Amino acid sequence: MAEYFNVRVYGLLLNDNDELLVSDEQEYGMQFTKFPGGGLELGEGLVDGLKREFMEECNLEIEIVGHFYTTDFFVKSAFNNSQVISVYYLVRSISPVNLVTKTIAFDFDGEGEVLQSFRWINLTALSIADFAFPTDKRVVELLQDEL
Repeated sequence: MAEYFNVRVYGLLLNDNDELLVSDEQEYGMQFTKFPGGGLELGEGLVDGLKREFMEECNLEIEIVGHFYTTDFFVKSAFNNSQVISVYYLVRSISPVNLVTKTIAFDFDGEGEVLQSFRWINLTALSIADFAFPTDKRVVELLQDEL
């Protein structure tokens, strides 16, 4: 049973080639692919949290285009005893995208406990199997339904 809520916020950023930005990460001894974003800090709103996360992870200024999906089923965290509620927004970059991106999953630069790299995946090539977490899988299903 979960003991507390864990609110997370993620951005779906598309480029001009209909490719979606994804984040490959290694943490807690696990490797997983997810969307850019992360945990909301206490006292922070969803939009401000997402803008902060994109700035921290991607050095990118974004604006919110619209709400895409909010978790509507029970999800226990893979990392702790919390119930995860994730909110996904469609976002647009308002600063140039100078992000170093890879073509291969988990192609990290450097060593360490916590590693991150980014990839662009064409919407037509998105696969539920590429994502680790149940809510991300649901978002991929919804994106595929819209195509």
